[in-house]
Amino acid sequence: MSELKSQGKSFVISKWDVWKAFNRVKENGGGPGVDGQTIEDFEADLQDNLYKVWNRMSSGSYFPPPVKAVEIPKQHGGGMRTLGVPTVADRVAQTVVAMHLEPRVEPVFHPDSYGYRRGKGALDAVEVCRQRCWKKDWVIDLDVASFFDSVRHDLIVKAVKAHTDAPWVLLYIKRWLVAPLAQPNGSLLQRDQGTPQGSAVSPVLANLFLHYAFDAWMVREFPHVPFERFADDAVVHCVSERQARHVLAAIAERMGQVGLRLHPAKTRIVYCKDANRPLDYEHTAFTFLGFTFRPRGARRKDGRIFLGFSPAISKDALTRISRVVRRWRLHRRPNFTLADLADMINPIVRGWMNYYGAFYRSALYPLLARINAYLVRWLRRKHKRLHGMRKAHRAFTRATQREPRLFAHWRWVPSAW
Repeated sequence: MSELKSQGKSFVISKWDVWKAFNRVKENGGGPGVDGQTIEDFEADLQDNLYKVWNRMSSGSYFPPPVKAVEIPKQHGGGMRTLGVPTVADRVAQTVVAMHLEPRVEPVFHPDSYGYRRGKGALDAVEVCRQRCWKKDWVIDLDVASFFDSVRHDLIVKAVKAHTDAPWVLLYIKRWLVAPLAQPNGSLLQRDQGTPQGSAVSPVLANLFLHYAFDAWMVREFPHVPFERFADDAVVHCVSERQARHVLAAIAERMGQVGLRLHPAKTRIVYCKDANRPLDYEHTAFTFLGFTFRPRGARRKDGRIFLGFSPAISKDALTRISRVVRRWRLHRRPNFTLADLADMINPIVRGWMNYYGAFYRSALYPLLARINAYLVRWLRRKHKRLHGMRKAHRAFTRATQREPRLFAHWRWVPSAW
């Protein structure tokens, strides 16, 4: 399909780009914004709705509605965060701008920036971090306090200006940055700093800001000090405690220069203790992207056990997942079949296995066994003849042997003990 260009409008914006933006929004999913309109509702009158977005953006008259504030658990454990949910139409408009910026900024990003980039992901960052922890003895575990709530608008706009001269991009980014946040109690929170997580354009803006605030600065000031960054989470590797303290002090000063600050309680210097690094130190563990790095027992190729420094699912992530499993209340669904239960939980459990099982997967086994314990309780409730614990366990074992791939986690943990 050939591109359809705006005619007689203030800005030249392709209708085809608006269409592609909607398809990306639909693929990513998400709930309704302040107007209550779902993606399905928007799609019911798709042509007219997309035309309105294009027409207003092209004429310069597009003004974003308030962003709905929703509190959700952090993705990799560790408390709650506020997610900003724009309306579907606003997500389409933001995606048009994001699609304009992404190919222009992607070539300048640092190779160790892993967040919100095609071809890179959190597991890539964890793997690189693991290898560098083996090579360098000290780590700076960085925690930027309330990054998405405190990032400076003027510096975001300055960074965007360095990569595009399209006036409509700058116009709408400025409007999105100050769009109010609709609180659950109905009040509107006006904003003069920060960019809410959850918006379609926020990831590229956050990456662009931190590229100049941190990545490029690190390359300039400490070219031989490696790091991994995923959005506002970063780990820096040092050869000595002295170097770590020097680099940390410089980073703290740099954050102050760009309007940010390091969390005093969560930012720390960590010693990567293992069999070959036996010193005692206050901190010998840190958490990055849902994985806790600490001394752990490991097995060599010859079968011998040694103490290594490696990642496994964090305690916070395990707690969050355990709460999800409990909320399923599998044992209270006697009207379901085993196949029904498998269809219900397999996509979620498979996601946990693929992510948290990528490193030291045995740390997941107790959780997966707990799911099996719920399934045994389900058997006892559904079939009166299996009310006895031994009979229920034998029936469960027969089920795992008869259909070993029915539940995704049975590949790793087919037992409830």
